[in-house]
Amino acid sequence: MDAPVIVVGAGPTGLMLAGELRLAGVEVILLDRLAEPSGESRGLGFTPRTMEVFDQRGLLPRYGGISTSSLGHFGGTPVDFTILDGAHFSVKDVPQHRTEAVLGAWIAELGVKIRRGTELVALASDHTGVIAEVRGPAGDERLRAAYLVGCDGGRSTVRKLAGFDFPGTDSTMEMFLADVGDCDVRARPIGESVPRGMAMSVPIGNGVHRIIVCERGNRPRKRTAPLEYAEVADAWQRLTGQDISSATALWISVFGNAARQVTRYRQGRVLLAGDAAHIHLPAGGQGMNTGIQDAVNLGWKLGAVARGDAPEALLDSYHDERHPVGERLLMNTQAQGLLYLSGSEVQPLRDVLSELVTHESVGRHLAGMVSGLDIHYRVGPGSHPLLGRRIPHQVLVPGGDEAVGTSTTELLHPAQGVLLDLADDPQLRRTAAPWSDRVRLVTAAPDTAAGPLAGTAAVLVRPDGHIAWTAPGSAAELAPALAQWFGPGRSTTRSDSTAESG
Repeated sequence: MDAPVIVVGAGPTGLMLAGELRLAGVEVILLDRLAEPSGESRGLGFTPRTMEVFDQRGLLPRYGGISTSSLGHFGGTPVDFTILDGAHFSVKDVPQHRTEAVLGAWIAELGVKIRRGTELVALASDHTGVIAEVRGPAGDERLRAAYLVGCDGGRSTVRKLAGFDFPGTDSTMEMFLADVGDCDVRARPIGESVPRGMAMSVPIGNGVHRIIVCERGNRPRKRTAPLEYAEVADAWQRLTGQDISSATALWISVFGNAARQVTRYRQGRVLLAGDAAHIHLPAGGQGMNTGIQDAVNLGWKLGAVARGDAPEALLDSYHDERHPVGERLLMNTQAQGLLYLSGSEVQPLRDVLSELVTHESVGRHLAGMVSGLDIHYRVGPGSHPLLGRRIPHQVLVPGGDEAVGTSTTELLHPAQGVLLDLADDPQLRRTAAPWSDRVRLVTAAPDTAAGPLAGTAAVLVRPDGHIAWTAPGSAAELAPALAQWFGPGRSTTRSDSTAESG
């Protein structure tokens, strides 16, 4: 076996997954068909949940100075992220190629080398593993691994070769994207409805503007040659009246509003993440972010199974948890597309939504949806409001025998589980002791009685930051919860000498 896991695709999703696997102690082969990074940036910035995820891995300082915004939108209707409980907001000034550079440097430090210019050409799998036939600079090669994950985008080769069912709807319109310089373009940051469609312009630094042109009636076509900038400029002039034909086009792309999702995220030993599993209109910049969050949900689970610490059934929870998130993503981007791209006949609906969003419950609902902060997994019994949700940022002060002054965010840097004992309960720590090789036992207290953990005696936090157990409310379920998410306790499965070496 060449490695426990092969990851195909070194975009943000594949890079994040490779890093998560290495933090889990698992070797990974990362393949990418491009000889060099493209330098293109379909995604701009992060949603609040992705910013939180990067913070939980200690990655935010690597980006240097970044600017955040508490404002988002749903189909052009502004939403306010300050209505939520997070300490994180959206990031607007980080193009995707910078995210790829940051994640690439991170995984290199963790020991991952990207095998560039290497394309997957055939794939076979059985109950023992997968065989990937690849073509690269050294010729054809066969690689064997226990698992293979396709993070290779909307036209995923892995999805096609493995035969994943990919139902949904085809594009009904064709839209253009261009990054242009040497041109004075008025900012239209969340897009403007114009008589013939929608026009969007966002400054992305160094005098460059990203423009998006959505012209109603522009049907998809089979192109035999790349899109020319003149076509983009002509469409922009028809929509806005501005002539930008003399601008310098740094990058242009064509996209549509297709909406598709695989029926299963896992087929045996082959799994999909990111755009390989779901494609949609890029409304609100959620695509790259959802892919990164797919990777963070999958990485620790696949790592635990590949190490032999957890049963293979744990991987089923990846589909169970992330498929509904993908469904909701397609739903909200299709709804936003109707609001964004339809004509004047939809204006009454836009007006009604603008009124509704001023009501706190509606504003909170839409902000939670587009930020990714409202994701809720079914993790087990209990009625605590945080159960199954991501743990909010909370500063912690030392408590008990282990003097820890830290935060819930910093505790997740190593991508391990955390049992956070907020009531200095020795019995709790004794119960969790058999899992101490996979779950860090921390005794601390919130720095304020009014924080998000108020009234909570303990929480079991998974490596992806979601809470799997709480006290009070389900104290008798701690050991079953530990076994469910981290595998059998050490004392029941192997000798102390084996545990120490593993």
